[in-house]
Amino acid sequence: MFFEENSPLGDVLALPIFKQEESNLPPDSDNKILPFQYVLCAPTSPAVKLHDETLTYLNQGQSYEIRMLDNRKIGELPEITGKMVKSIIRVVFHDRRLQYTEHQQLEGWRWNRPGDRILDLDIPMSVGIIDPRANPTQLNTVEFLWDPSKRTSVFIQVHCISTEFTMRKHGGEKGVPFRIQIDTFKENENGEYTEHLHSASCQVKVFKPKGADRKQKTDREKMEKRAPQEKEKYQPSYETTILTECSPWPEVTYVNNSPSPGFNSTHNSFPVAEGNGSPNHQPEPVVQVADNLLPTATPQDAQQWLHRNRFSPFCRLFTNFSGADLLKLTREDVIQICGPADGIRLFNALKGRVVRPRLTIYVCQESQQAREQHPKHENGDAAASTFFVYHAIYLEELTVTELTEKIAHLFSISPRQINQIFKQGPTGIHVLVSDEVRQSPSYDLTVKNNQGYCLNY
Repeated sequence: MFFEENSPLGDVLALPIFKQEESNLPPDSDNKILPFQYVLCAPTSPAVKLHDETLTYLNQGQSYEIRMLDNRKIGELPEITGKMVKSIIRVVFHDRRLQYTEHQQLEGWRWNRPGDRILDLDIPMSVGIIDPRANPTQLNTVEFLWDPSKRTSVFIQVHCISTEFTMRKHGGEKGVPFRIQIDTFKENENGEYTEHLHSASCQVKVFKPKGADRKQKTDREKMEKRAPQEKEKYQPSYETTILTECSPWPEVTYVNNSPSPGFNSTHNSFPVAEGNGSPNHQPEPVVQVADNLLPTATPQDAQQWLHRNRFSPFCRLFTNFSGADLLKLTREDVIQICGPADGIRLFNALKGRVVRPRLTIYVCQESQQAREQHPKHENGDAAASTFFVYHAIYLEELTVTELTEKIAHLFSISPRQINQIFKQGPTGIHVLVSDEVRQSPSYDLTVKNNQGYCLNY
């Protein structure tokens, strides 16, 4: 992170150096010979002014070589002679605005590109690297061991493009610049690679495949059209990009000796449940009160809501999502993250959608004595003076067993007490209800129990 001259924040915040300034480097940095040098094998842009930092264009997904060079003088750093050092490569934001929200930006990218990584190593192309690793929780970070005394070249691939982090309006917006930063460490007394040796970084922009070549050509043509006096204000294009010294990355918690997952070039970095992770749905006797997720829910509340609603396999993916974050997801977003089956279920749960039952029956309990005291009129309606309370029964499977169980549950009796269920036909006849006649939308039911009286519905 850098701050403009005379900026009061520059003296307050101790953040990484993202643009080199003399005040942030040792006084003799110009003449200092650094122990290591990292060279990115990609040309710099010719459209950069003399005193600005170099800018390099990269193609998305293309492998680029970074040469790891040992610049030590004879006798310098003898403790690493014949030993391995550990280097960590990161792709981070250059702009201060995005640095403040880096975690949210990277998490958003993760949800839009589930299973993908921002930074990868091209293992077959690399030379001299040992034990390459990619932590699945650090999409923009890779690490490896190497011997400074031997030739070492690491090939990297950047899978995000600069325009993915711009505010989309009408198209054609400029992409945001990134930084490629390398931090190198040596072993301490406990064999942990925590002692910092050297850090360097460079500024890059990432385009869709072949876009970097077109941009480089466009910049070169623009410079050729400029007047000679104007050309003197710009630095020439170099065939390679030398990473310049910077402060080490502040996240020291990641630089430790704890085991991290081995490198996986297939991008399968996140544990996603295979197939349909939804348990078999058991029909409820009645529609339950919706457990709606509120926009004010904290990330902790959102995690509990996911557990309660049987979305535990996806809790890790939504670790830092608040209720508002989850509710902003579109149907397409959720399906892409969770798959079709669980994605649709999660989206319906987020929006508080209740699945409509296949058939709804409204019932009330009427004793035989009440039927005799209040005979029906010619039109089939009960006397107006009679008041009945109806209950709704929601059927999903449309089977006699389901209907029997739900009637028994509603009136707090055992299903075994219900012997038969009859449907009253148009002429008053009673038809025994079976699975074959269960789907009729008009039910006038009589339930006969084993105690000799009927419940009419």
